[in-house]
Amino acid sequence: MNQQRQGCLITVEGIEGAGKSSHIEHLRERLTEAGKSVVVTREPGGTTLGEEIRGLLLSHREGGMDADAELLLIFAARAEHLERVIRPALAAGQWVVCDRFTEASYAYQGAGRGMGMDRVGVLEEWLQGAFRPDLTLLFDLPVEIGMGRIAKRADQGGGDIDRFEQEHLSFWERVRGGYLELARRHPDRFRLIDAAPPIEAVRAQVDEAVTAWLKDL
Repeated sequence: MNQQRQGCLITVEGIEGAGKSSHIEHLRERLTEAGKSVVVTREPGGTTLGEEIRGLLLSHREGGMDADAELLLIFAARAEHLERVIRPALAAGQWVVCDRFTEASYAYQGAGRGMGMDRVGVLEEWLQGAFRPDLTLLFDLPVEIGMGRIAKRADQGGGDIDRFEQEHLSFWERVRGGYLELARRHPDRFRLIDAAPPIEAVRAQVDEAVTAWLKDL
């Protein structure tokens, strides 16, 4: 656990269609059963300002959005999120489960947009200092499966496809590669979850990973 705070931060990551959001409520229940007070939040978002920025980032915009503007908006939302939600919850002894965090910036903007990991790292260091998640669950699956799930969801009336979800397969291959590179660099913090099987099998992996991690705390 990171020092100088009482709670733990668990982040949940993965490309679109990995199904991570489907497992967050189960993760909350698992931690609650272990006696933890849990706050579930998301990025971009988590605060009033953050949700407004999220709307800007996901909406279809004529002419698109400059990659620098995209990255800086995400970190602006993250600054508010850290100040108003994450740090206070951790200081109060609560456990925070966050649907995406800075790892997503490395994967989406650093790798996907081709901005480079070092550029994202400068912003991470500036905003967070030594602050990092205690555990990151990375839901990984082939890009074709993820995009197929997104298309199926849209066909079944599960919501419009947002600005990121409409990206080409090559973008998602870079994003996935960025995530896997982060997992390779930080094996102490990352736990890789195979998100391709049915939900029950994925959930079993989550339970196994979290149970083992809790024993090591």
